[in-house]
Amino acid sequence: MASPSFDTLSRKIETRTARAGIIGLGYVGLPLAMAVARSGFAVTGFDIDPGKMVALDARRSYIDAVSDEALAAEIDAGRFKATTDFAGLADCDVIIICVPTPLTKHRDPDLSFVEATSRSIAAHLRPGQLVVLESTTYPGTTDDVVKVILEGTGLKSGSDFFVGFSPEREDPGNQHYHTATIPKVVAGDGAEALSLMKAFYGAAVSSVVPVSSNATAEAVKLTENIFRSVNIALVNELKTVYAAMGIDVWEVIDAAKTKPFGYMPFYPGPGLGGHCIPIDPFYLTWKSREYELPTRFIELAGEINSAMPRYVVGKLAEALDIRAGKALSRSRVLVLGLAYKKNVADIRESPSLRLIEIIEERGGRADYHDPFVAEIPPTREYQALKGRRSVTPTPETVAGYDAVLVATDHDSVDYAALVKSASLIVDTRNVFNRLGLSADHVIKA
Repeated sequence: MASPSFDTLSRKIETRTARAGIIGLGYVGLPLAMAVARSGFAVTGFDIDPGKMVALDARRSYIDAVSDEALAAEIDAGRFKATTDFAGLADCDVIIICVPTPLTKHRDPDLSFVEATSRSIAAHLRPGQLVVLESTTYPGTTDDVVKVILEGTGLKSGSDFFVGFSPEREDPGNQHYHTATIPKVVAGDGAEALSLMKAFYGAAVSSVVPVSSNATAEAVKLTENIFRSVNIALVNELKTVYAAMGIDVWEVIDAAKTKPFGYMPFYPGPGLGGHCIPIDPFYLTWKSREYELPTRFIELAGEINSAMPRYVVGKLAEALDIRAGKALSRSRVLVLGLAYKKNVADIRESPSLRLIEIIEERGGRADYHDPFVAEIPPTREYQALKGRRSVTPTPETVAGYDAVLVATDHDSVDYAALVKSASLIVDTRNVFNRLGLSADHVIKA
């Protein structure tokens, strides 16, 4: 026999009369809120940042994946509103957690945002609600952390309320896929929770992929990002080895990817950025200690990728010494690109920040240009860089630097003009060769 709470919530989801509450209106939460609202559900967005409320009230999006027009359309239709008042969670039938899951300085999981959010939900929990975690985490978090906090109210998962996990799969800047068209992995604490998950997400996205447990769904997300981390580490290591042999790793990859089977191209770079790949693998390495199982492969990949910014600065120093006869400690460097990937404004975990820090630790001076990032905002790790502003790369300005270090290859940059005005370029993205702009003073790193 299905529980009354399940029957009531199922009917609300089926008839689109359920209200969804989405906690955390960032790169994951705001696009999800738009997708859910467009499918016909009323959505309340919750966030502790009053600045986001000001922007949303003005119908101004701060996320590239959501246009001002799309935001305004859902607000004007009465399907979306946002607030900092978490008391409104009591009115929500489906509550989705989209908050950060960073690492501590010792690379241990920091679940403080998930735990605090779960306690906020618990304060307003009532029968007939579905609570979903989307934040990336280690297997077991949904059941052992979120569910436990919620059941501290005396209500029981699977009868009074329901708990599920669905990993976010956002890819900032991706022009081919968006929230509603990316298949959605879903899981629940029991058959009824899974049924609700399939019904709710199936109404908002093109397809759902049900799996057997919340822990399995949590492992899916980690596996996707560990796959990328390990393969990027491999080509980063190959880059250093082939460079010592006088072989261009980019040429090797371009030739290798012509094989129509058994190979997938990954590309080296100055380090890893974004929330997922630099962070998520360590959630599994931390959890594996509970089972006394080593994760040598994953940890080695993390070490290789983490070492890339220092390797790149080493190549920069070497190029300055050999090509310009100048020490890095007496040089001015323009870092091109602050975002962690091309054509977006996202600087989370960007290796460019670490590059600037290392250059200045070694006595040099580093400025940056990024057409998407006018000013460095506050960050947890790089407080000293807060407030620095993007330099306009006029020919005269570029000529005043001893080197230009290409960290992110935004399409809108005039690379042809850059190659003419810069005295030395260190390219970590192969952009000049790709555009047919190779020159003697362009060094790959």
